[in-house]
Amino acid sequence: MLKVIGRWLATAIPIVLVASVLTFLLTSFIPGDPARTILGINAPQDQVDALREQLGLDLPLPLQYWNWLTGVLHGDLGRSIITWGQVSSELSGRFSVTLSLMSVGLVVIAGFGVTLGLLSAIKGGVLGKIVDVLSLVGLAVPGFWLGLVLVAVFAVALPIFPATGYVQFSVSPAKWALSLALPILTLALTGTAGLAKQTRTSVRDELDKDYVRMLRARGLSSRRVFLHVIRNASAPIITVIGLLFIGLVSGAVLLETVFVLPGLGSLTVSAIKSHDIPVILGVTLVLSVVVVSVNLAVEICYALLNPRVRA
Repeated sequence: MLKVIGRWLATAIPIVLVASVLTFLLTSFIPGDPARTILGINAPQDQVDALREQLGLDLPLPLQYWNWLTGVLHGDLGRSIITWGQVSSELSGRFSVTLSLMSVGLVVIAGFGVTLGLLSAIKGGVLGKIVDVLSLVGLAVPGFWLGLVLVAVFAVALPIFPATGYVQFSVSPAKWALSLALPILTLALTGTAGLAKQTRTSVRDELDKDYVRMLRARGLSSRRVFLHVIRNASAPIITVIGLLFIGLVSGAVLLETVFVLPGLGSLTVSAIKSHDIPVILGVTLVLSVVVVSVNLAVEICYALLNPRVRA
């Protein structure tokens, strides 16, 4: 297990650094001047230059990045150029929204996707064809368009769920669930079918292998045989679940915009518009850590399920 964690650290740190460097470089090409944005378009140029010097925007790009990285290593993500508030404080208030959307969405997708895949692998027939069709539809339908359709149906035509807004879980668990119902339903409809198809394919491939016939010939019960099949088929299923969670990062940006959720996605959009580099870098750092942590979780699951990985 220590080897797995060590291998993860050896790849995670460079990935996070590369992601932050690329984000910093791409952000520098965004049209606009943060100092001009703060002071207004009619501000004198000498005031704009003075503010740029105060914010450190007149420094060379490598030095600006080094100053930010040094602060991160000391636990300081810097201050927002626009609000002048601590980036860490702004992220902490919004990260819970994005994490709730991604984690609950993944639980729903994994629960329904694996269950539907197992049933279609066992039963086959019409259910298997339905899974194939739904997986193609899920890949073809854009998430933001589906979200708008769900809002039109379940928030406007049938006012069952709220169309926009977010309620903290600590304030009201019931209203929290209602505020996430449509975004999570959007994620579930686009991701469940793909996971179900992968589950069905993996399980059926294992059921056709010789060791299954051997176990049945030895007199093992169907339940014990199926447990062996599930364990051997779980590796690709876990991989797809990990990829789905990573895909929810980009999906959260769109859905938070559609459903007006105060998460990291909407914060990123506003930061890009205002050229708020510290906030953009902070969001990139947090999401990069989330992605590499998911990869670690997948590696640990592999090691627990397959002794050869631990060796």
